[in-house]
Amino acid sequence: MIRPTAPADTPALLELTRDTGVFKPHEIQALDEVLADYHLANHALGHRSVTSEDAGAVLGFAYYAPASMTDCSWYLYWIAVRKAQHARGIGSKLLEFAEDEIRRRNGRVLFIETSSMPSYELTRRFYLKHGYDQTATLPDFYADGDSMVVFCKRLRP
Repeated sequence: MIRPTAPADTPALLELTRDTGVFKPHEIQALDEVLADYHLANHALGHRSVTSEDAGAVLGFAYYAPASMTDCSWYLYWIAVRKAQHARGIGSKLLEFAEDEIRRRNGRVLFIETSSMPSYELTRRFYLKHGYDQTATLPDFYADGDSMVVFCKRLRP
């Protein structure tokens, strides 16, 4: 089941994100702050966070929001699935849920950025598999040797 993220989900979301092994400690801290801001005010500004769960166990989540100063562009800021649940379709369902909700909100295009590091290879393949185009690479964005890879998908004609 995919449902809105509740404040009580935060510890489980931080744990599952940490346990994926790809996020750095400062990124986990940033997620904690993003979720706190979401529950405090950003949900009222159109930000969305959804959680996948089964029998009360949190399996993954996605966080997405409209891009400021654009005409119906959106960003997918976070998507993560519990490591033991990888390759079982949970990430695909979360991404499809986000895309459908963005379409309902008149979203035109969804942008995703990720790392060029080898540990993100499966992530990049995941986006390509779901119809995203790799539209840009910003060299050394995150750190020397760690470029930003930008993906894009049109959600409506």
